Amino acid sequence: MRIKKAVILAAGFGTRMLPQTKAVPKELLPIVDKPSIQYLVEEAADSGITDILIVISRGKSIIEDHFDRSPELESHLQAKANESLLQQIKAVSSVANIYFIRQTVMNGTAVALKSAQEFTGGEPFAVMYGDDIIFNPHGKPALAQLIDSYDRYGKGVAGVQLVSENDIHKYSSMKVKHISGHDFELSDMIEKPSKEQVFSLYSILGRLILPPCIYTYIDNTPLGVNDEFQITDAMKALARKEGMIACEFEGKRYDMGSKMGFMQAQVETALRHPLIGRDFKNYLTELVKDMN
Repeated sequence: MRIKKAVILAAGFGTRMLPQTKAVPKELLPIVDKPSIQYLVEEAADSGITDILIVISRGKSIIEDHFDRSPELESHLQAKANESLLQQIKAVSSVANIYFIRQTVMNGTAVALKSAQEFTGGEPFAVMYGDDIIFNPHGKPALAQLIDSYDRYGKGVAGVQLVSENDIHKYSSMKVKHISGHDFELSDMIEKPSKEQVFSLYSILGRLILPPCIYTYIDNTPLGVNDEFQITDAMKALARKEGMIACEFEGKRYDMGSKMGFMQAQVETALRHPLIGRDFKNYLTELVKDMN
């Protein structure tokens, strides 16, 4: 079955990015001239997704405003004959069918995903974490690579990459066995493992394809790390019983929930930007010379 629905989880508090996220959702923090969540929506659309549900929380309704039409702004740009910018603004709200739902109790990613059950229905669907921006400018979007893996095997897919031994405890660890290419059998996993619990240095980094039966596993998932209901724990049960696929996707991932990841995304995107890339590179070159 073709994957045409995606759920973006964007209900977190953004505590790692305080104080700037006290009033502004971290998903709206810009990467140069575009909010980070727009990159997620565009990646989904470029991967063949037509319907997107964004799970938000109280205080984040401004995200809805960003993806809404703005007739006054459009009229202003039209009057100024700024056709290029007008088309960019219109594209924000027309890239896909975008819906919103609130996570009323902040007690874990599994609860956030459970709120999407009516939206996804009986279909397999994609999940994208709001913190994880992945760029693959010279190849397929990361989500499209996961969808290809789902098409090959018909099982839930976790998007994975290798992380360092020093960092694996911050993420999840996957028990995998190579099949071919970028695909692995995924039979077990653990969230935020201790050194003794690590299966491998492969970790899920913000992209999933899940079957509709995941909701049954969520319903039977106990409290996990940080006294929250974790999607990883539900997927662990799914992987153990029915098996999953780990797809080692191509692309560079930025952790937009961390200050370092946010700055890396800013700098590297600015260097690739068609309007400011050359000037920004010259600026950085001179800045580094002056600092030395």
